Amino acid sequence: MGEIRQLSLEHEVREAFPVMSQLRTHLSEDLFYELFLHMQQEGYTLLANYHNGKIVALAGFAMLTNFYDGKHVYLYDLITDHEERSKGYGEELLAFLESFAAQNNCDCLTLSSNVNRVDAHRFYEEKMHYERPSYVFKKKF
Repeated sequence: MGEIRQLSLEHEVREAFPVMSQLRTHLSEDLFYELFLHMQQEGYTLLANYHNGKIVALAGFAMLTNFYDGKHVYLYDLITDHEERSKGYGEELLAFLESFAAQNNCDCLTLSSNVNRVDAHRFYEEKMHYERPSYVFKKKF
């Protein structure tokens, strides 16, 4: 289907902003890039799925270890361009990450999804066979 590549150069990351901004609507392009640089230092990796030379989907993740998931891939961001949805690009990226996690001896792939993203939940649970084992709680300061 598409070609999956890691983005790390400034022009590549900025090229991804129009797609990422569909998920992270509160970010400006400059803030997106600034945060990306900090996150990259903390182990964040940004992958793009290209189709016909255009970014059609993105996945941002890190490999982490904790007491409840062991060694795992944590998926922070998964977004398919609104014009390219239901063509299998997000599924392809997620399957790539699942394979990456297995090849790196991870116990699982885990993610958090906003409660309002009902279509995303249906995708994760029904199409990709993910479980919903917990709730995420957050308190802003």
